[in-house]
Amino acid sequence: MTERKPPGVPFDSWVDKQIRDAQGRGDFERLPGAGEPLPTEVDSVYDELWWIKRKMAREGLSVLPPALALRKEAEDALEAAYAAPSERIARQIIEDVNVKIKDMMFKPPPGPPLGRKPYDVEEVVRTWRQRRAAATDAVE
Repeated sequence: MTERKPPGVPFDSWVDKQIRDAQGRGDFERLPGAGEPLPTEVDSVYDELWWIKRKMAREGLSVLPPALALRKEAEDALEAAYAAPSERIARQIIEDVNVKIKDMMFKPPPGPPLGRKPYDVEEVVRTWRQRRAAATDAVE
């Protein structure tokens, strides 16, 4: 839109004229996704920021600051370690996330503090063993 609405012309009429002119020039032809339905998630609740979230996902951008993303990753790693099929895998999961936590502790990024310290691997494995034993006892 390069021109201003002339005085005395109703806004609706002027917008309609702009659209008709653009259609006449072919500005709306061969647009990406033309003729395709808008992608929707049937089971999801309407989110007015859906297009921003989709763009960020497509661009590989994170919604959370690095410290908060790592906090979430650490919590997920702890649950994954507790659900691990073997002690070796549980240890590896915790050791991997501890490396990231220690790195962030000594090189803090901008944003809120991490609020996490490295997990005690032996403590996690001890809890893993207890949960595993409890699950085995419950099945029998």
